[in-house]
Amino acid sequence: MSTTLPVIAAVDGSDDSLRALDWALDTAHRREARLRVVHVRQYAAWAQTDVLIAGPPDTGDDPVLDQARAHLQGRAYAVATEYIGYEGVPGAVLPGLGADAQLLVLGSRGRGGFASLLLGSNGLAAARDAECPVAVVPRPGREVHGAQAESGPRVVVGLHVDSPDDATLSFAFAEAALRGARLQAVAAYPWPVQTWAAAGQVMPPVIDEVSIESETRVLADGFLAPYRERHPDVRAEPYVVPGDAAGHLVAASRDAELVVVGRHRRRLLAPARMMGSVTHAVLLHAASPVAVVPPAPPEE
Repeated sequence: MSTTLPVIAAVDGSDDSLRALDWALDTAHRREARLRVVHVRQYAAWAQTDVLIAGPPDTGDDPVLDQARAHLQGRAYAVATEYIGYEGVPGAVLPGLGADAQLLVLGSRGRGGFASLLLGSNGLAAARDAECPVAVVPRPGREVHGAQAESGPRVVVGLHVDSPDDATLSFAFAEAALRGARLQAVAAYPWPVQTWAAAGQVMPPVIDEVSIESETRVLADGFLAPYRERHPDVRAEPYVVPGDAAGHLVAASRDAELVVVGRHRRRLLAPARMMGSVTHAVLLHAASPVAVVPPAPPEE
């Protein structure tokens, strides 16, 4: 059995979680990692204030885990798999499991919640709080509008040229290498740029769009260069576009293997963990699985 950290798949008996389980199995196989299937049995914490947030792990009888076993039975991948049940509040238990995982995988929605929700509360909590990357697998059939991409496997990563994150880029390149995919790095720049001179008066920009696009492309290529050296088999290309980064990432998710986005770094005046508006929007609307990567630890 591999001694590396496992890939964890959270299941709750829903079709969404079984789709996520399939994706997690394939990912564990690619990474040569163990697959750990977990089910958190929900209790009403507000009605049982004397109960701990999470009970001890349980490998006993659990109909949801039995369903997961049956679902994976006979699969071609020879992945070492374990099944563990927990009791507690899923939104609190699942993020904590990320401390002992290389990847946490969930469906976009579980059994509870409203039918109109695009992302369940457990997926949101895990993507925001887990210490490892979190992959959220959407329901099939999401329609996004964008230009037809080049055929072949493709991984998309959001590249913020003002503050690129090493953990996000490293994860994206590694995933592209594992999947034999090219990497599309979406670098959006703000345009049009508006300068306010006085109340109600807008001055034209002092720099033209061609210059902003060119500078963004140079920065993007520079940030990608060291990762290209580490992964010479990955064809990585910057996709420099004006306007809303979230919209471009969602459009690029069409027929993509995976979209990789970063999570906001904690700040002195905002110590709570936050995903950021772009990451949140991509989770809600992307047609492909989305991986949310915690920021790299700050340098000393």
